[in-house]
Amino acid sequence: MIDLHTHTFFSDGELSPSELVYRAKLKGYEAIALTDHMDQSNMDFIIPRIQKVCEGLSREYGIKVFAGIELTYVPPKLIAEVLREARKLGAKIIVVHGETPSEQLPGGTNHAAILAGTDILAQPGHITERDVLLAKEKNVLLEITSRKNHSSTNAHVARLAKKTGAGMVLDTDSHRPDDLITDEQALKIIEAAGLEKNDLAKMFANSRKLIKRST
Repeated sequence: MIDLHTHTFFSDGELSPSELVYRAKLKGYEAIALTDHMDQSNMDFIIPRIQKVCEGLSREYGIKVFAGIELTYVPPKLIAEVLREARKLGAKIIVVHGETPSEQLPGGTNHAAILAGTDILAQPGHITERDVLLAKEKNVLLEITSRKNHSSTNAHVARLAKKTGAGMVLDTDSHRPDDLITDEQALKIIEAAGLEKNDLAKMFANSRKLIKRST
């Protein structure tokens, strides 16, 4: 499993970075990104602290660990600016919280995040085909999520991504220990979205390419 969207107690997760990574190791994870909810108010505090532990955890637990960020509820017109600032601060994986139907995100968030060149658009919800085509053009990966309150639109996202050739990744948006999943559970999640085993392999390949490009 490669999981590039997770949360620690630096935002609304339950676990410390060290515990989250160790539990991911026990699940058989290959790589994980720690992407707490952030905006301009807190990212200069959180990103350096996550960075402090990544190298040691990677070495000691034999799992690749990356400092990331999930830009959350940032006004669409500010996303590009905040994204650039996050990269300067050292965020290796940048996720933007997309327009999931389970929350009321500012309209235009999906489009602005893709234009800004986020790495992953999380929980894209009822994303339009126009924005999916733009994501393909901008090499932005669309997230299929295992998180129950956001997964209702997985099939919609998967269908449009397959139709257009846009890239997808599978992430958990983990907040608690039992949010982490195994490869077997991952397969069940993507099958529920109308995808197949070879699609999961492509998703993991996309995650590996993103890691290589971002680090």
